[in-house]
This record gives sequence, structure tokens and C-alpha cells, in this order.
Amino acid sequence: MNSYIVLLLAVSILLLLIFNIKTSRRFNLFDHWLHHQLVKKHDGYKWQVIAFINDPKLMVVWDVLLAGLLLNEERNLTAIWVLGTLGFADASGIVMKKLIRRRRPIMHSDIENGYSFPSGHVLGATTMGLILLQLFAKEFGLIFIIGIVALWVMVIISRLSLKAHYPSDIVGATSLAIVCFSISQQLFLAF
Repeated sequence: MNSYIVLLLAVSILLLLIFNIKTSRRFNLFDHWLHHQLVKKHDGYKWQVIAFINDPKLMVVWDVLLAGLLLNEERNLTAIWVLGTLGFADASGIVMKKLIRRRRPIMHSDIENGYSFPSGHVLGATTMGLILLQLFAKEFGLIFIIGIVALWVMVIISRLSLKAHYPSDIVGATSLAIVCFSISQQLFLAF
């Protein structure tokens, strides 16, 4: 029951963001203002390292490595679920970027290209974090959970600090990751 409420809430937030990004000048002005308030200093090196480690293409490598470890433990269905969950989230993010076509903030790095909404880095980090928590939180406990959440927060800060995204891009990516993870989890539990 709770997973359906979380899914409904994430879908509602995502749809509300998309609607406002596409139609509300006031919302976009607020998002630009908030971005400017959150990003005062362009302190790039440490955040570039975090961004690199969580690059969407590299996240696929981490996902394949995790699936390989699961296959080695003869957890074949779980390995397929891990690959399918990130694949579903990434494909959804790519489609959404092409449909929304939101430009990146003016001051973003020349390294960044493509559209801004949703953040691919945050989408991948959130999805992978949810996968890791689902698989290992009970086994490794509170320290593991805190570590995953800390890394996720660092990814968010890196995307804002590098001026690659607006705050709504981060919230949208997080919502999309929760939607994709929830759907994938329900399909996995059905088997």
C-alpha cells in the first residue's frame, strides 16, 4: 500500500514540474532565482570528481558490475532486475529530456551538453541508490544507508555547484527515479 502512495506522489510531483516548466514563466523565474541563490561559488574540482564517478555512462558500468556479482551468487532474476531497473530509468530520462528540451543554466560548464531536465546524473544516482538499498540495507545496516544517502546528496550538490541544472531538474530526476524504481520493483515482485 505504501509503495503505491510513494509512486502516486512521485508521479504527481513529476507531472506538476513538467507542467510548470513548460507553461509557467513565474515558476521558471523562481527556479532560476533559486538556482542563483544556491550556487554562489563555482568550486569545481571536487564536484567534477563526484560528477565523473556518477556519470550516467559510468553508472551503467557500475550497474553491469553489480549484476555480474549477483550472477556470480546465482541470483539471476535479481541481476536482470538490476539491469532492467537502471535501463528503464535511463531510457525514461532520455525520452523526457528530448520531449521537454529544457536548456541548461547559462553559466554551465562547456563539458556539459544536452538538455537539463531531468538530471541524468541524479536520475542514475537515485536509481542506483534505491537498488543498493533494496538489495543490501538489511545486510549492511545504518552505516550503509547513511553512506548511500551521503553520496546521493553529494551528487545533487555537484550538479548544482557545477551549474549544470536547476533545482527543479534535481527534483524531477529524483521523482522519475522513484517512479521507475517503484514500477520495476512491482514487476520484480510479481515474478
